Amino acid sequence: MTTPPPRRRHRSSRYSSALMAFSLSTVAVLLAGLAVFVVVSNLGGSGGASGDTSAPTKPDSGNAGPGAVSGQKVLALADHPILQDRDASLPNIACDLPQWRRDEAAVEAFFTAAEQCLDKAWGPFLRAYDLPFIPPSLHFPDGARFDTACGTIGVSVATAAYYCDNNLYVPYRGLQIDQYGDNPGVYLALIAHEYGHHVQEIAGIMDAVWQRIYQVGQVTPAGLDLSRRKELQAQCFSGMFLGAVVDRGGSVTRDMYEKAWRDQDTRGDNTSGSHDHGTNVHYAAWWRKGAQFNRIAQCNTFSAPASEVS
Repeated sequence: MTTPPPRRRHRSSRYSSALMAFSLSTVAVLLAGLAVFVVVSNLGGSGGASGDTSAPTKPDSGNAGPGAVSGQKVLALADHPILQDRDASLPNIACDLPQWRRDEAAVEAFFTAAEQCLDKAWGPFLRAYDLPFIPPSLHFPDGARFDTACGTIGVSVATAAYYCDNNLYVPYRGLQIDQYGDNPGVYLALIAHEYGHHVQEIAGIMDAVWQRIYQVGQVTPAGLDLSRRKELQAQCFSGMFLGAVVDRGGSVTRDMYEKAWRDQDTRGDNTSGSHDHGTNVHYAAWWRKGAQFNRIAQCNTFSAPASEVS
C-alpha cells in the first residue's frame, strides 16, 4: 500500500503593499498589491459585462431543491463536465448588498450578503450538473490567529481571505481597508475569487488538481504550473460572477465593476514575487475573460497553453 498524501491546505487570499517572497504552501490564495494601475489586457479597455443570460444554460437540474446535496464530485480537470458546454453561463441576477461602510459590523453584513448572492448564482449551476452543492460556511475571525481544518492561520497585513474545505474566512484586520479604501467592487471580487475555489471544491476540480500536484511535487515546474491554472480559473470564476450581476437591478453598479476591473492589474506573481498564481497580466486577463463573456468553458485554464498561464 502507498502512504496517502498529506492533507491539502488552501492558501489565503493576500494583499501585498510591496513585493513579497514566500514559499509555496498548499493553501488557495488571491494575491494583491497596491502597485500603480497599468491597464494591460488583450481583451481591450475596461470591457463590458457579459451578455444577458437570465438563466443558467445547463442540463436540467432534476428535483434538487435549493441547498440540496446530490450527486458526487467528478475528479477531472480539462475534461470536467462543467467546462464542456460552450454556452454554459451564470444567470444574470440582481445582487442586493448593503451600503458599504468600513466599520466591522457593516463589513460583515456586506460579505454575508455577497456570499448569499454567490450561492444564488453558483448553486443552481452546480446542481444542474448533479454535483453535491452546499453553501460554504462564512466566518469572521477577530483574533490575531484562527484555527481551521487546514491549520492555524495568523492574521496579518498579508491575510485578506482564506478558504479551507467548505469554509470561507474573512478576517477584518486582513482587509487593509485604510489602504484599499471604500471600494466595494474590489472586496466583492475578492470573495468571488475565494468562492471560485469553493466551486472547484464542490465540482471535484480541487481534489483532482491536488492529486496531480502531489504526484509531481508542489514546488516543481509542473506543480507550480498546476497551481497557477487552479488560481487563474478561480480568477475567471470571480469575473464571471461580477459580469453576471453588474447593472442587473441590484446594488452592483458599473462603478464597482470598473474599479474591480482595474484592480486586477495589481495582483499576481509580479507583485508577490512568487510563481504559483500567474503573472499580473495573466491574472487580470483571466478575470476579465470571465467578466466579459460569462462562459465557463472559457475558464478552462487546464486546457490553455502554457503561454497563457505563466
